[in-house]
Amino acid sequence: MAATLSTAIDVHFTGPKTDTKRPIFFTKHQRHSPTRRRFTIYCNSLSKSPLKSPQNLSESTNPKNPSLSDQLKPLSATTLPTTTKEQTHLLSNPKSIWVNPARPKRSVISLQRHKRSLYSYNPNVRELRLFAQKLNNCEDTESAFLAVLEEIPHPPTRENALLILNSLKPWQKAHLFFNWIKTQNLFPMETIFYNVTMKSLRFGRQFQLIEELANEMVSNEIVLDNITYSTIITCAKRCNLFDKAVEWFERMYKTGLMPDEVTYSAILDVYAKLGKVEDVLSLYERGVASGWRPDPIAFSVLGKMFGENGDYDGIRYVLQEMKSLGVQPNLVLYNTLLEAMGKAGKPGLARTLFDEMVDSGLTPNEKTLTALIKIYGKAKWAKDAMQLWERMRSNKWPMDFILNNTLLNMCADIGLEEEAEKLFEDMKVSENSRPDSWSYTAMLNIYGSGGKVHKAIELFEEMTDLGFELNVMGCTCLIQCFAKARRFDDLVRVFGVAVEQGVKPDDRLCGCLLSAVSLCEEGEDVEKVLACLHQANPELVAFVKLIQEEGSSFETVKEGFRSVISNSLDDARRPFCNCLIDICRNRNLPERAHELLYLGTVYGLYPSLHNRTAAEWSLDVRSLSIGAAHTALEEWMGTLAKIVRRQEALPELFLARTGTGTHKFAQGMTSAVASHLEKLAAPFSQSEERAGCFVATRDDLVLWVHSRTPSTVV
Repeated sequence: MAATLSTAIDVHFTGPKTDTKRPIFFTKHQRHSPTRRRFTIYCNSLSKSPLKSPQNLSESTNPKNPSLSDQLKPLSATTLPTTTKEQTHLLSNPKSIWVNPARPKRSVISLQRHKRSLYSYNPNVRELRLFAQKLNNCEDTESAFLAVLEEIPHPPTRENALLILNSLKPWQKAHLFFNWIKTQNLFPMETIFYNVTMKSLRFGRQFQLIEELANEMVSNEIVLDNITYSTIITCAKRCNLFDKAVEWFERMYKTGLMPDEVTYSAILDVYAKLGKVEDVLSLYERGVASGWRPDPIAFSVLGKMFGENGDYDGIRYVLQEMKSLGVQPNLVLYNTLLEAMGKAGKPGLARTLFDEMVDSGLTPNEKTLTALIKIYGKAKWAKDAMQLWERMRSNKWPMDFILNNTLLNMCADIGLEEEAEKLFEDMKVSENSRPDSWSYTAMLNIYGSGGKVHKAIELFEEMTDLGFELNVMGCTCLIQCFAKARRFDDLVRVFGVAVEQGVKPDDRLCGCLLSAVSLCEEGEDVEKVLACLHQANPELVAFVKLIQEEGSSFETVKEGFRSVISNSLDDARRPFCNCLIDICRNRNLPERAHELLYLGTVYGLYPSLHNRTAAEWSLDVRSLSIGAAHTALEEWMGTLAKIVRRQEALPELFLARTGTGTHKFAQGMTSAVASHLEKLAAPFSQSEERAGCFVATRDDLVLWVHSRTPSTVV
C-alpha cells in the first residue's frame, strides 16, 4: 500500500492582474488568538495513485480516508451558532463607516455623528445654571449682585465662568459679572468672553459700553474676530449710530477679515439709510465678487432702498440679481418689494410680483395684502382691488383689522360705498377683526364724501353707543357731511361732542370749518360756525372778518394772510386759501378774491397754475376750489386780453385743464368751468381728444378780445 502524505491546505486568492483597484485578500497567514480553537485540515493522498474526481471524493465513505466534506462537518458543528442568543451576539457588529477614497479624511469630527452628553464635559453644569438663575433674579444693584457672587458653588474656572456669563439675561448683570471675572485674575481673558458680553450689551443697545470693550481688546492685544466686529456693527445700526457702524466696518476690512452674511446685510442697511446708494451698490458688488452669496435679507435692504427713492430701475435690478444668483425670495422679501413698488408707483408690476409669489407656493400674510391694497387704492384700481378681496375671502387668507381698515379706506378713496358696507358688516361678525374707531371713521368718510347724512348720523350714534370715541378724522368727516347738507346745527353739536371727548382740532378740521363758513348764508349760521372755528383757530376767524371789511387795505390783508399761512401746516395752506377765496365770492367781494389768489400765487401755493410752451399756454385749475377756479379763469382771460391788445406774440393753442374727476365723489369742476366760460362768452370749447380740457385757438381768442370792450372782458 502506498505511503500516504499528510499535507496542510494552503489557500490563496489572487485577483485578476488587469484590475489594479480591486483589493487583494488572504495574501498573508493570519495569526490566531491562543484562546481560540485552531483547526488544521489535512489532505491524504496516494503518491502514486491517480487523482480521483470530485464526484468520487464526495462519495467516498472510507473512514480511514475521509472526504473533504466529511472533514468539514465538525467545523459547522463547533463554529456555527446553535441558539438564537448566540446568533444575535454574533450579528451585533458595529456599523461600518464609509470612507470615500476620492476625498481626504475629515480633519474635524462631525458633531452630528458623535453626539455628546449634555453634561459630559462639565459635571457641575446644572448647579452653575441654577446659580446663574439666582443671579438673574437678584436685585438690580451692584452690592446685591456681588453678595450673591460670594455664594458661587464651584471655583470660577474658565469653563464655569463662561457658562455663567452665557446664562445671564440682563445686560447690566452680564457686564458686572464680566468685570468681576477680570478682577479675579484666575485665567487670561479671551475673545470669546468679550463676544458673549458684547452680545448681551447689544440687546440693551449699549453701544458706548461695547465700543469701550472693543478698545480695551485692542489695548490688551486681544484678537477681534468676525463675531466681534459683527456685534459692534449691528449694535451701532440698532442705535441709529450709522457713522460708527461705517467706521468699524472700515476698520474690519483693513484687518483682512471677511464679513459674514449678517455683517454684510447690516452694513448694506446702514449705507442705505444714509442715502449712499452708490456705496451700497459698490459694497454689494465687492461682496459678491469676493464670494459672498447674498441672502433674502440683503435683497430686502436693496429693495427697500430703491423703493424709498421711487427707483423703478433699481427694483428691477434687485429682481434680476435674485434671478441670476438663484435666490428664492421669502415672504419678508416679497413684502418689502411690494411696498417698494407702491412707493415707486408701479401697480402693474406689484400685481405681477404678487401672482408670482402665490404661484411659488407662498401664502400671503396680512402685511402682504395690506401693501397690495394700498397700491390699488392709490392707483384707483377698483376692479383689481375687489378681485383681490374676493380671492382673500375664497382662499381664507389671514385678515386682521389693519387690513380691513385699509380696505375700507381704499373704498373711501375710490368711492365704493356698497362694497364698503358689505365689508363693514363682515367685520362685525368676525372674531379676529372687529370694527374699531378707525373702521367707523372710514365709514364716516364714505358717507360724508357721498353726502349720506342719515347714514352718517346713524353710524355716529351707533359708534357712541358702543363706546368708541370720535377722533379728529371722524369729526372732520361728519362736519364735511353736515356742511354739504347745510345742517349747521348738527355740525355744531358734533363739534361740541368731539371737543368734550378730548379731540384737539387740527388744520384739516379748521379747513373743513372754513369751508362750511363759505357755504353759509348771511345770518346765524355763519356766527355758529365761526364760534366753533374760534375755539380751534382764533387767528383764522380774525382774518375772515378782516377780508370782509371794506376799509381793509391790501397791505393789511397781505400781512394777515402771511401770518395765517406761516402758522399753518404745508398741506393746509392751499385749502385755506381756496376757502378764503370762496368766502369772498359768496359775499360778493370779487376784488378781494383776486387779491387772495394773487397772494396765494406769490407765496407758492399754486406752483403749476400757469404753464407756457412755444406751442400752447395753459391754465391748470385742478388744485383749486370752484370759486378759486372762477377767479383764476377771470384773471387769466384778463391777462390774455391785455397781451392781445399789446400785440405780443401768442402761441397757436390755449388750454384750460379741469381734470377728468375720476373719483365718484369729486366735485363737478368741469361743469362749473364750462358754465363760467359760457357766462364770459369765452371762445373755449371742450376738447374731444383731451379729456378734462377746454381748448381755444389763437385766432378765436383774438376775435373775442376785439369784439368786446375792455370793461366787459372780465
